[in-house]
Parts: sequence; structure tokens; C-alpha cells
Amino acid sequence: MSTFLAHDLLWGMTALQLPADAPGWAVESLDLGQPMVVRRALASPGHIAVGLRGRSREQRYASSMPVAAIKRRVRPEDLCHVESRRDLPALHALARLRPLLDASGWAWGIGGSAGFELATGIEALHERSDLDLILRTPRRLNRLQAKELLALLDASVCAVDMQLQTPCGAVALREWAGSSRRVLLKNEIQARLVSDPWQSSMEQVA
Repeated sequence: MSTFLAHDLLWGMTALQLPADAPGWAVESLDLGQPMVVRRALASPGHIAVGLRGRSREQRYASSMPVAAIKRRVRPEDLCHVESRRDLPALHALARLRPLLDASGWAWGIGGSAGFELATGIEALHERSDLDLILRTPRRLNRLQAKELLALLDASVCAVDMQLQTPCGAVALREWAGSSRRVLLKNEIQARLVSDPWQSSMEQVA
């Protein structure tokens, strides 16, 4: 199993390691020293599936990165207490939620545009940006706990999306807190509907 997890930021890949048909903005981003973002997908041996983000929302490029090229790694949980002086709703929401999440007993982290900005100093957030959070849940978070946590997030000054990272993949907190019997679980191999995101596929009851 890879030691690198989705949403980790990795530095070290160069534009020379991109395919010849890579878009110009992707080449420019790597020339500026931007990191790659680990994504959920299978990669060939010695490589890890990654993505690159450009300046606009539409600029997303999927690739793979040689593990040997990695020079630096920043995990979402490394960013929990990185401060920013920018006056934006997503950062205000983060400041309010930080002590609540710290006290929750779960490991948590920051992904998406907020994580990218806090890790790189590159302005990626705007007034309407959501706040993307990750909660490491190696043990079960029951559905009542999920509802209570979602209520805290929904009291924020901007939209807050949280992913629960279970040993079997990732599920949206909003789905797990909802009323549907089955929820969408995503891992490196597939996305599928399951009744229990903490059970392996072989244990799931059809």
C-alpha cells in the first residue's frame, strides 16, 4: 500500500517529466515550482498518481510522478495551524472550526484550494471558495456523530465540505450524515455504493 495519500502535496517533479502533449499551463506551473496533488488512481510501479492545478478551475491535469523524484511532501494535517492574513470567508470558517476539530479527538487536515494556498503561499482562494477538510477516521464514525459534526460545519460563513478517510477509501461526511442506506465510497480502484465505508468489499453484504 502506498504511503502517500490523496490530497498530499508533492514537490520535485519537473516539466521535463511531463508527456509531450501536456498543456502549456502545466509546464509553466511546474517551472514555477508548484507541487503535484496526490489523487486516487492506480499508477505503474515506482510512480504515484498525481494531478496538477492551474490558475483557473478548469485547469486540472492528471499525470503520474516518479516516487524517486519526490523532494518534499506536505500532508493535509500538516496545514491545520498554518495562519493566513487574507480576509476571506473560507479562512474565517477555518479559524472558527480549528479549535472544535482539534478537540474532536480525530486527526484532520485541509485540502482543496485552502490547503494549496496555505502550503504554497499562492493565492488560490476567492470570496466564494468552499473550505475542503479531511477527517482521518481509522475507526468508525457513527451516523449520529456524523450528523452532529455536519451541523457544526454548516454553521460556517461559507460552504464546508469534509471527506472521511476510512481504511477502505473516502466518503463525503454529508452523505454519511444523510438518510441514504448506501453511500459512495471512493478508492484507488473504483467508486462504489456501500452500506459500511469501514468494511472491505469482500465483507460488504450485497
